Amino acid sequence: MWILKTLFASCTLLFATFTTQAEIRVGTSLPLSGPAQSLGKNMAIGIETYFSAINAKGGIAGQQLRLVKYDDGYIPNLAAENMHKLIDKDQVIAVMGNVGTPTAVVTVPIANAKKTLLFGSMTGANLLRKNPPDRYVMNYRASYENETAALIEGLAHAGIRPHEIAFFTQNDAYGDAGYNGSIKALKEIGYSHSDQLPHVRYERNTVDVEEALLKLLDSSSVPPRAIIMVGTYAPCAKFIRLARRVMPQTLFLNLSFVNAQALSNALGDAGNGVIVSQVVPLCTLKQAICLQYLEDLKKYAPQEKPGFVSMEGYIIANLLVNGLRNAGDHPSRESLITAMESIKNYNIGTGETVSYSNTQHTASKKLWATMINKGEFQLVNWDELAKNLKQGS
Repeated sequence: MWILKTLFASCTLLFATFTTQAEIRVGTSLPLSGPAQSLGKNMAIGIETYFSAINAKGGIAGQQLRLVKYDDGYIPNLAAENMHKLIDKDQVIAVMGNVGTPTAVVTVPIANAKKTLLFGSMTGANLLRKNPPDRYVMNYRASYENETAALIEGLAHAGIRPHEIAFFTQNDAYGDAGYNGSIKALKEIGYSHSDQLPHVRYERNTVDVEEALLKLLDSSSVPPRAIIMVGTYAPCAKFIRLARRVMPQTLFLNLSFVNAQALSNALGDAGNGVIVSQVVPLCTLKQAICLQYLEDLKKYAPQEKPGFVSMEGYIIANLLVNGLRNAGDHPSRESLITAMESIKNYNIGTGETVSYSNTQHTASKKLWATMINKGEFQLVNWDELAKNLKQGS
């Protein structure tokens, strides 16, 4: 008899969770404390801003969206604990907007094992981009391979040759992903000695970069003309400040995960000329998603400033809501996956349409190369940069 009661209770819980609740719970595990907290806080701001806009219009089939968020401090074992709580205790329909590659190393297997969608993680690592893809892992943003390839292509266009490039990376899975993507991109353009280029590292959740800089200076008698950086904003800012004292002509290029606005704030005047790859457009471009984002941010989070990270959160929330709307009046975890894979040629408002399928779980490869100029961001003109570099040589 107790077995029948247990089964009945389980079925009742499932039914209540996905068919009769007044809200749809979505979970996230991200750094709300520690050195990477600006990434987590801004990702949550973007998601919750879009959810607020949808809730103000009646939600989804009369159900309000709620983001259940836990702090992982950018620490993998805490992210794993949070995933279990979100899926088992909070009964979220999906987990979205998780931040980081080291945390993804542990959260991806949990999502797959518990058959719960892990969507729109803020990482471009290949472990979330398998071929064929994991059923329960879907992405919005371009990969780190896409980002590094675009930066290397831009450098080549500006006249910087492969042997003039060096790397500064975080000593973990995130740093590995960015560095390996760069090496792959260099090999694809025919440079066979990419693994011999200077490569220095720092430890995650620290700003201990001095040893890395000394090692880089010792590695060659000629400073690199460009350094590709795979890190978070605080150590990258410190490295740039120190490095510019001894290599003032060197270009510094960062991946989107660095958190461009925080990097610019930390650098101040030293940020001029620093390049950051972006996976979302500049707000000044006046594209449809930018205008909608700015309007909703002003309305639902008026104390917050616009930024690339919160816009990314806003965009992935937009995509998830599109899936939820097509997953039935009382969506389940499985019907949501099916609905997400049915998104075809959806105009996200960034200048591209996005699609998913059971063989394609990454929506976008679009990138914007930006440069800091007096605390503001502008698109990089590689032709103009080539002229400036030539004049300065």
